[in-house]
Amino acid sequence: MKVISNKIVEIKELINEADYILIGAGSGLSTAAGIEYSGKRFQEKFSDYIEKYHFTDMYTAGFYDFETEEEKWAYWARHAYTNNTGMGATKLYKDILKLVENKEYFVITTNADDQFFKSGFDENKIFRVQGSYRYIQCKEACHDKLYDGTKLFEEMIEKTVDFKIPTSLIPKCPVCGGKMEMNLRKDAYFVQDDTWYKQNSKYEDILNKSQNKKLLLLEFGVGFNTPGIIRIPFEQMTLENIDWKLVRFNKDYSGSFVDLGNKMVPVNEDIEEVVEELLK
Repeated sequence: MKVISNKIVEIKELINEADYILIGAGSGLSTAAGIEYSGKRFQEKFSDYIEKYHFTDMYTAGFYDFETEEEKWAYWARHAYTNNTGMGATKLYKDILKLVENKEYFVITTNADDQFFKSGFDENKIFRVQGSYRYIQCKEACHDKLYDGTKLFEEMIEKTVDFKIPTSLIPKCPVCGGKMEMNLRKDAYFVQDDTWYKQNSKYEDILNKSQNKKLLLLEFGVGFNTPGIIRIPFEQMTLENIDWKLVRFNKDYSGSFVDLGNKMVPVNEDIEEVVEELLK
C-alpha cells in the first residue's frame, strides 16, 4: 500500500478530527466484500438458471419477466437467500464498523443485502433507501407495511421443482388479496413504511446538526446507477459546507463532478486493503 501511505495518514486524521461521520454505501462496497452478482459466485449459485434462462448475472436477472408467479418467486427466493437472508456478515463491513464505532455516525445505503445490520451497526443509524431482500410488500402498494420473507423464502427453495414453487406458496397481499412483490425500489409502487420515514428524518437531522461541525463523509462503492441518492448530494454538501470533507472509495469512479480540491480524498485502491491499513 506504499502508493497511498500519505492518504492513509490523511484519512486517519480526518476520522479522528470529525465530530460526525456520515457513511454512504453503494453496490461497489458489497462487491468488494465478496457479494458479487456475476462471475464465479453467480455461476456456482445459479448454474441451472444460466442454462435454462441464459442469465448472465444476478443484476440483469432481477429484471427478467417470468411467465408465472411460481417461476418468479422460485428465482427471487434464491436471490434473496443468496444475497441476504441466507448469509452472514462479511469481514469488510465489520472492519468499517471498527473504523467508526467510537464516533457519532450514520449510514445511508442503496444496498439491499442488510450487511450493515448484520455487521453490528446500530439499526437506528442505518437508512436503507432502496429496500431490502428480506422484505416483501403489496405489488400495488395498497398499504404501507412490509413483511419479513425469511422463512417463506426458505420454504420456497426447499419445495421448488422445475424452477417453480408450489402455487400454494405464492404470497398474497393480506389487505387487498393481490400479488406481492420484493421491497425494492424499481417503480412508483415501492413501499416506504414507518421505519423508512423515521430513518429519513434521522438522516436529515444529522445533516442539520452538522452544519457548523466537522462532518466526514465516507463514500464506499457508489457508482452511477442512482447517483442522485448519495454520490451527487455528497459532493454538493461537501462543496457547500466549509468544514465538511469527503473520502470517496471507488476503484473505477473516484473522481468528482465538481472540483472539491483538498476537501476530497479520492481512493481508487482496493477498499478492503485500504480499510485494513486504516485499522492498523
